[in-house]
Amino acid sequence: MPTALVFPAAALAEIAGCFALWAVLRQGASGWWLLPGAASLLAFAWLLTLAETDAAGRAFAAYGGVYIAASLVWLRLVEGRAVTTWDLGGGALCLTGAAVILLGAARG
Repeated sequence: MPTALVFPAAALAEIAGCFALWAVLRQGASGWWLLPGAASLLAFAWLLTLAETDAAGRAFAAYGGVYIAASLVWLRLVEGRAVTTWDLGGGALCLTGAAVILLGAARG
């Protein structure tokens, strides 16, 4: 699976898994939310192993930028909160950093 697909899928899985715990502890959701949350976090970890990079640390570093941007999408679409200009600028900066890491790795 190409890294361009792995990272967004991993971000969705990680955010959903973490949100499940957030919902239980901060919003009073049923503890049953923890089961799909744990499965989602396992899927996240597995998905990152599919990234086309030579080292785990590089995959995790580049993924971080995608995670940040995906978290902002989650903020807007799932939580219904407004995304600020600062959010968008920070997300763009993080995606740029992720691209630099991945492009540098591709060049050797």
